Amino acid sequence: MKKPLNHLTFLYGKDKAPQLYERAQKLMDGYRARIPARNNELTERDSILITYGDQVQSPNKPPLETLSTFCKQHLAGAIGGIHILPFYPWTSDDGFSVVDYRKVDSNLGDWEDISSMRGHFRLMFDGVINHISSQSAWFKGFLRDDPQYRNYFITIEGSPDLSQVVRPRALPLLTTFNTSSGEKRVWTTFSDDQIDLNFKNPEVLFEILDILLLYVERGATFIRLDAIAYLWKEIGTTCIHLPQTHHVLQFLRATLDEIAPHVHLITETNVPHIDNISYFGDGINEAQLVYNFALPPLTLHTFHTGDARILSNWAKTLTLPSDKTTFFNFLASHDGIGLNPARGILSNEEIDSLVNKTFEHGGLISYQQNSDGLQSPYEMNINYFDALSNPNSLLKAAPPPPGTAAGAKAGFETLDLQINRFIAAQAIMLSLAGVPGIYFHSLFGSRGWLEGVKQTGHNRTINREKLQHNQLQNELSNKNSLRAKVFTRYRQLLLARSSSPSFHPHGIQKILGFHPSVFAIERISPDGKSRALCLHNISAKKITFTTDYNSATNLFTGQSLLVSTITLEPYQIMWVTIPVSVQLGG
Repeated sequence: MKKPLNHLTFLYGKDKAPQLYERAQKLMDGYRARIPARNNELTERDSILITYGDQVQSPNKPPLETLSTFCKQHLAGAIGGIHILPFYPWTSDDGFSVVDYRKVDSNLGDWEDISSMRGHFRLMFDGVINHISSQSAWFKGFLRDDPQYRNYFITIEGSPDLSQVVRPRALPLLTTFNTSSGEKRVWTTFSDDQIDLNFKNPEVLFEILDILLLYVERGATFIRLDAIAYLWKEIGTTCIHLPQTHHVLQFLRATLDEIAPHVHLITETNVPHIDNISYFGDGINEAQLVYNFALPPLTLHTFHTGDARILSNWAKTLTLPSDKTTFFNFLASHDGIGLNPARGILSNEEIDSLVNKTFEHGGLISYQQNSDGLQSPYEMNINYFDALSNPNSLLKAAPPPPGTAAGAKAGFETLDLQINRFIAAQAIMLSLAGVPGIYFHSLFGSRGWLEGVKQTGHNRTINREKLQHNQLQNELSNKNSLRAKVFTRYRQLLLARSSSPSFHPHGIQKILGFHPSVFAIERISPDGKSRALCLHNISAKKITFTTDYNSATNLFTGQSLLVSTITLEPYQIMWVTIPVSVQLGG
């Protein structure tokens, strides 16, 4: 296979490429017998839980063991896969400053704990390959001036113009370290504890290839490539989305296709939508899945305005370069809600409104450093439930009598209304073509954790609270609790979705325009034999509208119903199957 050779030639030149290609083949040969063939064809039953390894904790038990037990008990049959956020030894950023890529953090458990989940769920591992911890053996070797690691990192001499470099955080780009050969300024895109790797050195690329193959051997069928957009640096450029970065990704895809074609690569690029989807490549040579980063802020805007038209018009543009690719759809994750993906889709005023709503709802904002030296909002740090519903507006008791001064006070809501709004947003995400990614705190109805922000001093902690197993179990067993209500409704959505081939990740979707306050989508299975119509009222008003259809079947209850005229209560969702003979969309 010549594809890896072509990419090595582009990256390192035609003189070095043949020897590097032989080395890549030898490395792959060493793994072939250790990587069994697996079927990883995506279906409508695929959905992925995003969770920390210590998300659920019990005294005197490894957190990974507790997580495994909890997921098997509550999620088997509803969730198809688990994305365990970086479970390697780390020093900062809740795991994304990795000390040793090849080990499991002993505070979480061991490789056996990871393996115990493989028989029940597909697994996604993180490839945190843009940077490594300052406490890693690699960087310590660099500080000692060890020849093996001397060129593993990027040092800058003199005063080159770095003004064009795109910065995801408002922190210094370069950090000065004392080494055995003197002070050196080292490239640190994300923090002074996250040292960028130097992929101009082919030794780094081969280290990373070996690590990714190890992950496949350990059971990963999805590999998430964290912050991949910043991988390659060239002074005088933006150092984001460079052609070399795409060739590194294409090299990794080509080698995995040869030795482990069941593995899906997922790129994490919190950038404007047009740049984000560039990581599909030509449809067969880069990522099989791309995080749909514009979806969270656009969905939030939709519910804040009660108008689905911007979301609907954007969703109409969601085309894919091949039937081998699809979106990784999500609304919340361990990070905040990125604003950059919405730029160019929402106006500056609309983005400012999202920022103001975040503050109003008790959230925080993280900023990025722009090339002009100014800062701009980069990320909304808020739990998605709170982003949709102001926690201060929740009625603590029975609604006040109508006609009274208290009853006339605007903005107060029942918990059930807030749950309906939240579930409607999640239903939109689940209805879109792709594989759903569901953050643990969304599945179980968590709200913001400001106390955690006070403890760590980091805005993102607001959405990263760790839960005690016994307390979580008790809440789920109480049918009147927020967690039980959200999980029951969410599980119903997941089971309905997995029951219909209409929701196949590679199926067809058509966005329909029945009413400004309705996000309506038709889903068709790849073979055309199954069709579903999903309707979501994104407003606090009861609405009625007409459609072009007559008979349908409720996907949740199996009940037959007429849908020529439909009335939806505030934030109500309706998923129905339509006879195949009926022509939908247009």
